[in-house]
Amino acid sequence: MSSKEFNRFQAFFWPVHRWELRKVVPMLLIFFLICFNYNVLRAAKDALVVTAPHSGAEAIPFIKVWAILPAVFLMTFLYTRICNKLNREKVFYTLTTIFLAFFFLFAFVLYPMRESLHPHEFCDRLQESLPLGFRGFIAIFRNWTYTAFYIMAEMWSTIMMSVLFWGFANEVTSVKDAKRHYGLFAISANFSGIIAGKISSVLSGKTFRPYIPFGEDAWGQSIILISSLVIICGFLCMILFRWLHVQGEGYNSESIRAEEKIMPKIKMGMRKNFAYLAKSNYLILIAVIVIMYNISINLVEVVWKDQLKLLYPDPSDYTAYMGKILMWIGIISTFTSMFISGNVIRRFNWTASAMIAPLILAVTGIFFFTFMLLHNTSLSSVTALIGSTPLAIGVFFGSLQNIMARASKYTLFDATKELAFVPLDKESKLKGKTAIDGVGSRLGKSGGSIIHQGLLMCFGTVAQSTPYVGLLLIGTIGSWIIAVRALGHRFNALIAAPETAQQEQSVEVAKSTEEHHVTSV
Repeated sequence: MSSKEFNRFQAFFWPVHRWELRKVVPMLLIFFLICFNYNVLRAAKDALVVTAPHSGAEAIPFIKVWAILPAVFLMTFLYTRICNKLNREKVFYTLTTIFLAFFFLFAFVLYPMRESLHPHEFCDRLQESLPLGFRGFIAIFRNWTYTAFYIMAEMWSTIMMSVLFWGFANEVTSVKDAKRHYGLFAISANFSGIIAGKISSVLSGKTFRPYIPFGEDAWGQSIILISSLVIICGFLCMILFRWLHVQGEGYNSESIRAEEKIMPKIKMGMRKNFAYLAKSNYLILIAVIVIMYNISINLVEVVWKDQLKLLYPDPSDYTAYMGKILMWIGIISTFTSMFISGNVIRRFNWTASAMIAPLILAVTGIFFFTFMLLHNTSLSSVTALIGSTPLAIGVFFGSLQNIMARASKYTLFDATKELAFVPLDKESKLKGKTAIDGVGSRLGKSGGSIIHQGLLMCFGTVAQSTPYVGLLLIGTIGSWIIAVRALGHRFNALIAAPETAQQEQSVEVAKSTEEHHVTSV
């Protein structure tokens, strides 16, 4: 649809037709709730793991390789098997219920019993016999219930947001409509970050609430309240998803169901999905972009969170600060989505839009690592003059980098990545997206974590390995930019192909009409 069908104000802020409201509004609400849970869980999972006894930011790389990566393969295997047996709607309900059941179990069983469940004595003996670089590896076993919470929080973003929601959105949205609607989805997701950040800060207060009949301390009450909020939002997602399917008119569900009856059901399997992925250069380039992004953000975040733990060792303070970061990410992302990203996607080509995210991460990352390398020099006296410390200033620059990188990810990166799937056929969307979002993104995070693990084994601490992390970041972002340029050429060719075919068909019709006219004469 052309923007000329809307007035200037509507084309800029709300490019949605009236008959599309029954489709767009419920999808916006579902995405808001999924992203709200993601942001709330993100703050809580980091606070649990980083501030846990005998743990720190060095535990995160080990969790992402030795815990999350196997969990991703397991969840992807489970997802493909469920998809082969159930329809799309029931798959959504089944996986959502699995997540909500775990968060209920953690809040009311695992966390209250954590002291008896965590093997501290065994891990203490293990730490005495292993080098310092293994401290993060031991921590994931020492605090295994926190590790499980971290895993399920990460899986929520992968399965619920990337695979289920975006898979559904790509299936029921055309390329032309995606250019109008996906920017609105980004606004919904980013606005959820503002609300989630504020609520996380409020719920993570250090004040014990005697009127709440659960929790032994303020942080224990915060964990139960956060988990309960996640469960409520999950139930609301299922209710909205059911309404969206029942009412039917919003996204032509009847035509989709009729098409599913005619077309054979695509059987999914992890090995076949990756084999299918390997045969498509187009899908490989999308996978490279996703992997490079996740390696880049993981390289920076571990260094930043190591500094953040030193500044805020208490879990309540840590979560409250993370809540503020989430709020600012939401504010900047919402502003960007409303006034910049949607219009950039509509007015510029795919390559130009997709190139912005790596450039932002490169500039902010270089700025952060430059300060980290120089903060022990004469800059320490400068920070004293402004009434601060090198640690506080370092955390500030790391926070600024994280805010800008995440804001670009939630706006232009996600929108352009999902837009790249839209021109593909149904089989490519389903198999390629499952492989890339289900496992590809985790391979990227695991790649960054393996790099950190190797550096920790060599240098012992995150601080000592920081200079090498900065150099690796530059190389990773360079590979990301090359992949974006290559994918942009292929995307433009796919978009142009249907238009060329339609033009050729119009020419053939015109010639046929002309010949018929001549024959008649």
